[in-house]
Amino acid sequence: MNKTIRRASVFTLLLRATWVQFYDGTALADDKDNRRNVIETYADPLGNIVVAGESITGSARAKDGDLAYKRTYHDGRLYAAVTGYASQAYAPTQLEGIYQDLLNGTDSRLKTVMATVTGQRAEPGDVVTTIDPDVQKAAYDTLGGNKGAAVAIDPKTGRILAMVSTPSYAPSALTDATTAGPAWKKLNADPDKPLTNGALRRPLPPGSTFKLVVAAAALEDGLYKDVDEHTVSPDPYTLPGTTRPLANENKSAPCENASIRVALQYSCNNVFGRMAVVLGQDKVRAMAEKFGFDDDRLDVPVRAYASVYPSDMDKAQTALSGIGQFDVTATPLQMAMVSAAIANGGKLVSPHMVAQITDGGGDVLKDYDDGAESKEIVSSSTAEQLRSAMRTVVEDGTGTNAKIPGVTVGGKTGTAQHGENNSKTPYAWFTSFGTSDSDGKQVAVAVLVEQSDAARSEVSGNGLAAPVARAMMRAALRN
Repeated sequence: MNKTIRRASVFTLLLRATWVQFYDGTALADDKDNRRNVIETYADPLGNIVVAGESITGSARAKDGDLAYKRTYHDGRLYAAVTGYASQAYAPTQLEGIYQDLLNGTDSRLKTVMATVTGQRAEPGDVVTTIDPDVQKAAYDTLGGNKGAAVAIDPKTGRILAMVSTPSYAPSALTDATTAGPAWKKLNADPDKPLTNGALRRPLPPGSTFKLVVAAAALEDGLYKDVDEHTVSPDPYTLPGTTRPLANENKSAPCENASIRVALQYSCNNVFGRMAVVLGQDKVRAMAEKFGFDDDRLDVPVRAYASVYPSDMDKAQTALSGIGQFDVTATPLQMAMVSAAIANGGKLVSPHMVAQITDGGGDVLKDYDDGAESKEIVSSSTAEQLRSAMRTVVEDGTGTNAKIPGVTVGGKTGTAQHGENNSKTPYAWFTSFGTSDSDGKQVAVAVLVEQSDAARSEVSGNGLAAPVARAMMRAALRN
């Protein structure tokens, strides 16, 4: 996808999102028919969103107006990227929006015989999430005041254990129609866009974390038999058709003709830039799409924006795409999916953050764990090769801040250029997997730090993002 088309697509998505939130939100408050619906919705308490057996939402008696109840939140900022908000004035988002009918009792699956006869609203149902509160808190606390996002996935089940986007917001500020207006204006005027879920809906250049996808393509294609075979990779490598060398961050790294293992260990741009050109953009794209790139219908169940591997590139652009630059974009969810598939022997289980939905009596209406699909992304041998190389990155390479005693950790750092000629603070990435040495339990993680107080020279995947991933993996594996 060329840059003009991609920008037009992004603009259309943003325009649609703005229309839904502004127009639909205004309609909820002003349209008479919608007003009646809102009165009915909040005539009784709503069902709840559940984390680890505890409701993180509630309902409270409204003090003023004609609406009997309003939505409440426990640890609202911590879970805002999961719950979204249910507002008396604005259209609901995230799980509150996806399961609006279930939570307000109008879902047809909730109807009892008596309710059908009387026409009364059924008792609302609940949404049981896959979120692990310890992993969620670890991500939120370690991201701290930074702008960023993080996702953790159980590779064997596809369960999303954490989804965090910072800076966060208090959903409770938007619940009451009489007081939501000023908070709505302030949140929408904030340049950090706290209402946007960065884990799902802010795809950005993934930088060197994308080298895992290129390495997978090379191994699956047979370009190299294993991660220890030497490549043909001059250093410096000049971008085809130009006089511009593709520089390496570490000038003294042994990147000339480096193997995939060494090239991941030192994050050698020359190796993966040339590798993408030799493979050709079509083979790299095919592998990227197997991992989930270019999928504009990725629902978890909230729909994620598509991560993009571009098309119609020249060879120089293809080389840049091989190091996760040019027009390549990815969400933290997408890069967590890459590590999850590698950790799980090459198989990707569909990521999901809802385990079950239940009726008012607690009976299961749908079990999403049972319906999680699994598909082979790469062979088990390729996955094992990549896991081995990723372990080298953490043990002896650019990802040492992710080490955890008692856990086998593999990862890949990324520092993606930001702005024209890299004029703005780079994005810091880290994607990884951890396997407990005691019980074999696994977790896959991706972390993106968009902006921090760190000096530009200190911005790196290892410095900013790996410590967040480490905290999340420790929490998930209880180490």
